[in-house]
Amino acid sequence: MKPGAYVLISGTSSGIGAACARLLDQMGFRVFAGVRKTADGEALRQQTSQRLEPVLLDVTDEQSIRNTATHIAQVVGNTGLAGLVNNAGIAVASPIEFIPLDAWRRQLEVNVTGQLAVTQALLPLLRQARGRIVNIGSLGGFLASPFAGAYTASKFAMEGFTDTLRMELRPWGIEVALIVPGVIATPIWSTSLAAADKLLNQMPSKAVELYGTAMNTMRKKAYPTGGTSAEAVAKAIAHALTAQRPRTRYPVGLDAQLGILLTLLPDRWRDHIICSRQVGKALDMPPK
Repeated sequence: MKPGAYVLISGTSSGIGAACARLLDQMGFRVFAGVRKTADGEALRQQTSQRLEPVLLDVTDEQSIRNTATHIAQVVGNTGLAGLVNNAGIAVASPIEFIPLDAWRRQLEVNVTGQLAVTQALLPLLRQARGRIVNIGSLGGFLASPFAGAYTASKFAMEGFTDTLRMELRPWGIEVALIVPGVIATPIWSTSLAAADKLLNQMPSKAVELYGTAMNTMRKKAYPTGGTSAEAVAKAIAHALTAQRPRTRYPVGLDAQLGILLTLLPDRWRDHIICSRQVGKALDMPPK
């Protein structure tokens, strides 16, 4: 993959997607920047060159995906698409017992089904260019957390989706990589916390009685004051797209690297460590 090649990135309005779009543009690539609002695309254009083209892309809307795929095919012609970065995502926080099914479905629709729909639509163009696919996973893709069941379910799913896709696309030399960030300093956290507050306010009083203390404790600890920068994740994405021998997984951030070690512990030990760190004693088992 050389400068001048075409790449589509979904979810470029802010955070990792925006940082990736800026970096690849600086490297000389022709970026299709997927956004849901025209204003977000124009804001990104102010930070990049004329090579970057915003495209309206809602990964949950089949017509939007078809329109984007048709437009890209017309632009790239016989060159094909050299890269696809499946970055669009949301985070829904709620105790599983009380999460509205619509919210659960929305989480999986955006983070999993939407990534599949975009990948299916663009694969003919990727095969044409022997391109690459980069999916955005998470530390939550192999370490579950209290009240993040919907989000972790979606990221666990992306682990399996990515591994299977990588094996299936081997005959065409299409590399598939997974980026695994830890806590990243992006707007997704403030957005998800606001959504969690809204969900909590809509839940029955029993939910507050059972989980209110633990959720409030976690809320105070959940908003990252630091975290790895979105630019660091963008560099990992760029490596996955351009390296002669890209890795299959890219842990980004010390917490993501240390988190891998936690998976080696017995389940109950790991549960205790995670709960103690995130909600203190609020989810301790009652005395027998």
